[in-house]
Order: sequence, then structure tokens, then C-alpha cells
Amino acid sequence: MDHRRIGGSGVDVSRIILGCGNFGGIGSSPAFFGTGTSKADAFALMDTAWDAGVTTFDTADAYGGGRSESFIGAWLTTKESAVRDRIVITTKTYNPMHDGGDHGLAPARIIRQVDSSLSRLGVDRVALFLAHECDPDVAHVETLGALDELVHAGKLGAVGASNFSASQLADSLAASSANGLVRYEWVQNSYSLLERGDEAGILPLCRTHGLGYTPFSPLAGGWLTGKYRRDEALPGGSRMTLRPEPYAAYRSERVYDTLDEFERLARCHGVSMAALALAWLLAQPGVTAIVVGPNRLDQFDPVVEALAFDPPDSLLSHLSELFS
Repeated sequence: MDHRRIGGSGVDVSRIILGCGNFGGIGSSPAFFGTGTSKADAFALMDTAWDAGVTTFDTADAYGGGRSESFIGAWLTTKESAVRDRIVITTKTYNPMHDGGDHGLAPARIIRQVDSSLSRLGVDRVALFLAHECDPDVAHVETLGALDELVHAGKLGAVGASNFSASQLADSLAASSANGLVRYEWVQNSYSLLERGDEAGILPLCRTHGLGYTPFSPLAGGWLTGKYRRDEALPGGSRMTLRPEPYAAYRSERVYDTLDEFERLARCHGVSMAALALAWLLAQPGVTAIVVGPNRLDQFDPVVEALAFDPPDSLLSHLSELFS
């Protein structure tokens, strides 16, 4: 497993980051808090990831209503210091912790939420912390001021931005520069063969400012695995049955045609569709590491497969064109 420095943070992350958004729930949706991956299954996934060389775990305060962070914290207590000292935790705040709870990036809330995250994780400091969304009701300078305070207090190592648009990121970087505050050192947005929007704005900004980039949803909610078939019923328990909104637009003849060709290419190169999608993403020059969120142990197999696969440049170019 390779590791890379993330932006100017001074922090190295494994090229595969274990996404823990399904631990104790399904993302930040209160409707699913208490469901998702059980504590025992989460422990097994973290063990498998660690054995594969993954040293970076990604979570958020609102994942599972706090359960994701608590599961990670409990897992860490079962490990010796040689493991605990190597694990890099990324957590975030913005979304409510329960139905009707407050949300956002107001300074007082950030400080409160960081303390609660540290308590659930059982640590004094997290190396990486993200604003989970941009708060339209709070000025960048206020949010960054609170984050700057927490960095200087030793509670956070470096900070990043998740689900930000290019204009929001540019404005935040300008605010950091103008006010001498900590800046966002990397971006974590959705990016895959099927979702390429960041290529026009975010990725060029990251290159210009030397920021890292750690995309999530690399398999587009399962669409790049062959899970969803033309004229077939949606699999029970899939993203398209539980939280279809981000992926509903993919149900088109054009996408199905593209996926048919993608499957053919994967078969020709002797890899699974999922592994080929991950390998393409790992080969993109602006990508520091990718966040994968398996629900079962066997879903980690394509990750190992992708790490062992060295796609030729001609295939990478063809895939970029195919999904353009």
C-alpha cells in the first residue's frame, strides 16, 4: 500500500482510505441511524483494511448519529500502540447528530462538535478534519477562525473541505490568505468515471494551490460494479433502493450502453468492473487517495485487485473518453 502526503498538511495517508460512513447507519441520514454495518462487522472491516495496509479511516460526527466514531474508538482500544499510532483518522462536521438537531459551521458549534468527536474516538487529537459542507449562513473567516484555533490548540492536525464547489473553495482560500488563518489543505468530493464535474473547477484549483484530493463514491453508488442492470429490478438493500437521489439520473439508456462497453473492457483485461473503476481513479494525477466504503468483507476484494492492476495508458484514456 502506497502512502502520499496530503496537500501541505504534513500528513501522509494510505492511497486507499476506509470510508466508515455505513458504520451504525447510512451516512448522515437520521432515518437510518442505528442500521447499516453492525459494530462486529465494522470491527471485521477495519481489521481487513488494516491487514491490507490501509492506515487512514474516514468518518464524521453525524455518521450513524455518532456510532461510526464510537465504533472506531472502540476498535482502537483493542489494538496495541503500534497500530493506534499509525492510524490516521479523518472526521468531519456540518450535519445534525439527530432528527431536529442543529447543523452548520458556526464557530461555537465546530468547537463543541470537535470535542464530542474526540471523546467518541477516544483520542486527544485527530490528524485530519473536514468541513462536511460549506455553510451559506456563516462567513468563511468565522469558520476558518474556529478551525485555526483548534489547530493551534493541538486538537486538529490539518483541515479540509468536503462537498465544496469551486467558487466556495476559492473564496475560502482567499479568506485564509487575507486573514492569516489555516487553509483547507485538501478537498473530498464525489468523483468517479460517472461523475466528472470536479475536472472543470475543483481539480484545477487543487493543482494551482497544491491541495490534495480524496474522492468518495468511487463506484458511483454501485453503478460501476455491474450491480444495476437494464430492465432488471433494483437489488434489495442497494443504494438505489435506500438513498437513490444522488444516482437517479444514471438510469438512462446512454449510461446502460456505456456500462455494457465498460464491462466488456474489464472482462478483456481480466479484472472486475469495480477494480477497473478504482484503478482508473487511482491513476488520475490529481487524486491523492480514494475513499472506499465496503459494507461486507468481500467488497474489499476489488480494492486489492485494483491495487495489483497496472492499467495501460491507452486503456485509461479510452475509459476517460468512454464516460465523457
